[in-house]
Amino acid sequence: MSGIISPSILSADYTNLERDVKLVEAAGAEYLHIDVMDGQFVPAISYGPNWVKQLRPETDLVLDVHLMVQNPERFVDAFADAGSDIIGVHVEATPHIHRALQMIKQKGVKAEVVINPGTPVSAIESVLHMVDQVLVMTVNPGFGGQKFLPETLEKIEQLKTFKEEKN
Repeated sequence: MSGIISPSILSADYTNLERDVKLVEAAGAEYLHIDVMDGQFVPAISYGPNWVKQLRPETDLVLDVHLMVQNPERFVDAFADAGSDIIGVHVEATPHIHRALQMIKQKGVKAEVVINPGTPVSAIESVLHMVDQVLVMTVNPGFGGQKFLPETLEKIEQLKTFKEEKN
């Protein structure tokens, strides 16, 4: 999967969420990125599984749920049952990344592993065979409007090489 843009609803107008999702659809997006924050792994708090449950019947977009939460295993079932198509978990947020990814796959949802700008690719190499995609954070998680960190591009290159070598 490359070249797919997944606009975030983090900057959407919460009082007009359906309208904003329809605007994203009209612009040609295929995915909708939903940043879930718990106030622990990152300082901010955002959407819960009920947001996904309410959005699911309103759109055919792929709902790409990014769990920026401590111990994401606690939330996998709820977000999968709410209608998520993809669930991403941070390797830094759990001592049980393998278990978290297994749980996602067992729910029939695509699994994504996420790494922060300061986390090396080597931290996820042992689970890459389990995931459908990788999210390399190009800003520090938890806040919109940050400046792109160009040093993260090297990680994307490393992952591309890994994918080519290991298929």
